[in-house]
Amino acid sequence: MTYNHNFDVDSVLDVLRTVNEKYPEGSPEDEALRVAAVALFYVRDTKKLEEYREFFRSFYTPAIDDIVVAQTFATREEADAWLASGTARDGELVRIAGEGFQVIPERKGTGWRFLRTPLPEELMKKYPPDSE
Repeated sequence: MTYNHNFDVDSVLDVLRTVNEKYPEGSPEDEALRVAAVALFYVRDTKKLEEYREFFRSFYTPAIDDIVVAQTFATREEADAWLASGTARDGELVRIAGEGFQVIPERKGTGWRFLRTPLPEELMKKYPPDSE
């Protein structure tokens, strides 16, 4: 299920208040709802709402959807030219002719090389989830 990471804080606080009205003051539910509400106030008042939105988005985003391919190349030759251009950054994921690779330092530390790193879609093809 996808959740809206651009939620309206005031609307969420209104819902928490409405739900909280159904529980007696001092109950575990009352305490949990108050803690959640105050946490939202804190995030907003300390100007951390956008940071929290990103955390919330990543928390509910499947890992497979959170992986970003920096570059896509049709051939290894194109990828090698890009690597030699000096614009590659350590750890970047690239797709070369449909396969995933990660940019890593050369063993002698004089440049970059590609390390074969299957992308999620490759792994899903090779190891499909059980259809149970």
